[in-house]
This record gives sequence, C-alpha cells and structure tokens, in this order.
Amino acid sequence: MLNSTTFGRSVDLLQRNLSASWLRDQVISDNIANAETPNFKRSEVSFEAQLSRALASENKASSIGVTTHPKHISFDQKMDYQSVVPKITLDYLTTAKNNGNNVDIERETMERTKNQMMYEMMTYAVNHQFRQINTVLR
Repeated sequence: MLNSTTFGRSVDLLQRNLSASWLRDQVISDNIANAETPNFKRSEVSFEAQLSRALASENKASSIGVTTHPKHISFDQKMDYQSVVPKITLDYLTTAKNNGNNVDIERETMERTKNQMMYEMMTYAVNHQFRQINTVLR
C-alpha cells in the first residue's frame, strides 16, 4: 500500500540501498581482514547498476520488438526493482601479491570510505523524508 506512493517508493529504495551498503561494508571488512591470507580472493558487492537498469526499464516505452507469441524474446522486458538483490562476486582474475592474494589494502580502504560516505548520505535522506512527513503532520 505505501509503496504505491512517492514517499513509500523513496523510502523503499533508500532501505534497499542501505542494506546493500551494509553488506558491502561487511564484504570490505572481510577483504581487509584477509589481506595477508595466502590465496585469498577478494569479493565485491554489485547492486546499484542492476537497480538502475530495473528503474530505467520501468520508464521505457514499448516501441520496438513487439512480440507475437508468448515464447518470443521481449526486447523491452520490464524488471521489478523490488526483485533486485545485492550479489557478492569473487574476483578470481587478479593477483596482487606473490602468495595468490589479490586484496589491495589501499583500494579496499578507499572503497570503504566511499561506502561509508554513501551510507551516511542515504541515512540523511531517510531522515529528511521522515522530517517532511513530521512537518506535514504538525
């Protein structure tokens, strides 16, 4: 019911992004903790790009690729943004050290800082949404 409103959708999107950011922080912490573990492969979280594609697919107009049969491939298939979940992937392609470990502590530290800033910005946005509602209710 609340997701059909602009407020509900905004809060839902922020909550999903906050959850992905929380997971990303855990993954980065694990990467940093295992920076010296032989043959450890770093992980990363992907979420925002898929969410962006799902949100963009809602706005596309059906102008090409009209299907005439249910088994035909749809070119403008709409994705529900609520079905998008964060995915953890292992980076097997790179090796940063002689012991097979591919954790670059500087890169992980920068990613963690960026992630913390994004998390703070999103919590501020959630607080702002509820402050607006509180102002209206007064």
